[in-house]
Amino acid sequence: MRYIDVKDLSFYYDDEPVLENISYYVDDKEFVTLTGENGAAKSTLLKATLGILHPQKGTVEISKLNNKGKRLRISYLPQQVASFNAGFPSTVYEFVSSGRFPRNGWFKKLTTHDYEHVEKSLKSVGMWGFKDKKIGELSGGQKQRIVIARMFASDPDLFILDEPTTGMDDVSRRDFYELMHHSVHHHGKSVLMITHDAEDVKEFADRNIHLVRNQDSPWRCFSVHNESHDDWRSE
Repeated sequence: MRYIDVKDLSFYYDDEPVLENISYYVDDKEFVTLTGENGAAKSTLLKATLGILHPQKGTVEISKLNNKGKRLRISYLPQQVASFNAGFPSTVYEFVSSGRFPRNGWFKKLTTHDYEHVEKSLKSVGMWGFKDKKIGELSGGQKQRIVIARMFASDPDLFILDEPTTGMDDVSRRDFYELMHHSVHHHGKSVLMITHDAEDVKEFADRNIHLVRNQDSPWRCFSVHNESHDDWRSE
């Protein structure tokens, strides 16, 4: 089932082409990485796909339903989202629990099932032992992990992640990639993730989309190159 289908997308900042004639897709139960050189407009592509930015040309189709026939839930994690200041008043547990509110409505009490989901989400990123800490007391890598836990608590069908492992150590990054692989292949989720750790993540991802510069043009124009999992791993 196709969750994202982008065809011939072009995006300009003022009159300068940044993305030109981009086509790519993401299916259900698929872990897809997005790579490219610095300045390759990877974040811009995600924002144009989600409608945060409006492309000048092309079509973006996002499925309304998930693979179970229910409304598709999307969770987007932008860059530097974990930049909380030291005075942020919430505890870790309160912050992650807030990811459950939209499922039941903002003014409904959380259920036992909700609290169980919050606990599992915190444990999945190794932060259960920090549940009573104030967010402002955490390190940058710990803040990033609780943002990811909140995302898991919301239980989306499609994760769209922009460099989610920023600030994590090598062990935490590998654990996160394994967690996303498990979510896709055991729980039917889908992942589209920008990463600079192409070598580290290749054993967990199913497919890579690589943004490359069009060398025949003086403009910052890019096209998409797809690599199958097998081709990627054989390099």
